[in-house]
Amino acid sequence: MRMDAKKALILDSAKKSFALFGYKATTMDHIAKIAAVGKATIYSFFTNKEDLLREIVQGIIAEMRKAADEAIGKGTTSSERIHEALYAILIFRKEHELLIQLSHEVQQFGNPITAEVLGSIETEVVNYISEHIERGIAAGTMKACDPKLTAFLILKLYVALVFDWEKQNQPLSNERVLELLQLYFGNFLQV
Repeated sequence: MRMDAKKALILDSAKKSFALFGYKATTMDHIAKIAAVGKATIYSFFTNKEDLLREIVQGIIAEMRKAADEAIGKGTTSSERIHEALYAILIFRKEHELLIQLSHEVQQFGNPITAEVLGSIETEVVNYISEHIERGIAAGTMKACDPKLTAFLILKLYVALVFDWEKQNQPLSNERVLELLQLYFGNFLQV
């Protein structure tokens, strides 16, 4: 087995273990057993469990970015493009087993490593949306604003609408979330 293939196998095995048992309960022994490799093989690629998790999350961020890039083309206006990208990101996050497990672990145990990696995902999402807001401003299709702050506010609105609202209410459709974005941010975002 090539070294790249072994590393990929270790990453996949760690991802499975983290998703099933959580970061805190997963040991390097668990990962080695799932991957059918020795612990020394794991340590030849990764310094520790934290490095493994960080690399997995970087892969997840790349997957989220790809989903957002594919979705962003569906919109015709700046707010529709931002909506499609954010909605794709949040649905991805909502349905990804590892991210669900990490979120529960942060809520349950306040684990600083899992909180850090989830925070890095939020930072990447804010940066992604901020880049698109900057492009809209430069193209004259969006009002001048602080792109990063605006991206942060929009993300928080989406989290509230996609995750928090449905805890006590019927989930909102993609179309309804777009209507709400246009209601609350439409005048602000579009020229």
